[in-house]
Amino acid sequence: QVQLVETGGGLVQPGGSLRLSCAASGSIFSIDAMGWYRQAPGKQRELVAIITFGGSTNYADSVKGRFTVSRDDAKNTVLLQMNSLRPEDTAVYYCNAAIRTRRNPMYSFDYWGQGTQVTVSS
Repeated sequence: QVQLVETGGGLVQPGGSLRLSCAASGSIFSIDAMGWYRQAPGKQRELVAIITFGGSTNYADSVKGRFTVSRDDAKNTVLLQMNSLRPEDTAVYYCNAAIRTRRNPMYSFDYWGQGTQVTVSS
């Protein structure tokens, strides 16, 4: 059993910053990749940023230069530092991780967090 728990969402003014954290726990053997998706009302869920086990990152064009994704392998945690936030960044942000469990470490399974609301507004 694996669980992802996101923290750090909230209300912030345009131009402000937030840091999201996602910690994975449970029967974890290894994590191949962790990242963040977001979904605004009426819109498709979209990739925000991911980081692989090798440290490669991928960002949505809309957040490049403003958001930074990082990883703490010892804590099974992925962070998303969000700077220069804009109203269009308002969405529910979901942590996502490809995790190999101790019971079957030969493949990874895609896990999702419960989501955390980010609202950028004056």
